[in-house]
Amino acid sequence: MSSEAVLSEQTASVKKNRIGRNTLTEWAWGYAMILPLFIGLAAFYFYPAGRVIYDSLYEVGAFGRRSFVGLENYQSMIGDSAMWASLVNSLIYAAIIVPATVILAMFLAGMLNAKIRGLSVFRVIYFIPAVTMTVAVSMMWRWIFNGDFGILNQIIQFFGGAPIRWLGARATAMTSISIVSVWMGIGVNMVILLAAMQGVPAAYYEAATLDGASGPKKFFSITMPLIAPAISFVSITTMIGTLQIFDVIFMLMPPRSSALTSTQSVVMYFFRNAFEFSRRGYASAIAVLLLVIIMIFTVLQLKLQKKWVNYDS
Repeated sequence: MSSEAVLSEQTASVKKNRIGRNTLTEWAWGYAMILPLFIGLAAFYFYPAGRVIYDSLYEVGAFGRRSFVGLENYQSMIGDSAMWASLVNSLIYAAIIVPATVILAMFLAGMLNAKIRGLSVFRVIYFIPAVTMTVAVSMMWRWIFNGDFGILNQIIQFFGGAPIRWLGARATAMTSISIVSVWMGIGVNMVILLAAMQGVPAAYYEAATLDGASGPKKFFSITMPLIAPAISFVSITTMIGTLQIFDVIFMLMPPRSSALTSTQSVVMYFFRNAFEFSRRGYASAIAVLLLVIIMIFTVLQLKLQKKWVNYDS
């Protein structure tokens, strides 16, 4: 092949691989569109996360004074029984709230998936707790659980029972906190599961009906396998949210309650160290530990879901 032919072939190859002006313009507009989102993520997620990891290596005092301590904050956590008790409480909350929220949300979604009158009204009613401020919801439930004049104790006394100090003992306080958290979390999960149920082709149910399948048989054999990705999603998000539970505990439990320390979550303990005990460095180490725990649980759930979730259906 002559040198002119080789040069011509190389020139044609360069022109073929050259990025056109229209393509560059599309790329520029694409990056411009995601730039505000990236700035928001960097300002409110990436930078705070990096700053927390950075602060966990320091002893942070008043007015931002800090001294490098290395891994001492992490070493202090090993012998901190209060921190481990708070972590156990968070895991107990997750063990109660996650399955209860997912199961009840699935039950309500199944009911609302049926053709009943006033369906939109029921959807709004069940979703209201999800869009109501946590402070308002917690204050309402704090009045309901009040040991002296709460409406729940009044109902119990009306039927001849003895009043219960709902927020005064560890067992009843954790149960009360779990009830409020489940009540608030059902709405969002119900909407997600309802959307998944409405995406199941009606032909599957018609074929099952012709085969004589009952309602429960249709649900467990058709509905659940086909909405498994949605179930997995709400399970993971509910677990992440429950491990970070704070606001409900903060608003429900009186500051001087004897059950506060025995019901506080790890995020509550982080808050108290950061703002009550002025141990920001140690609090940052607790936050890093919680981040690692959430990542481990999330990865485990993503691994386990491959055995029962089929995204190709």
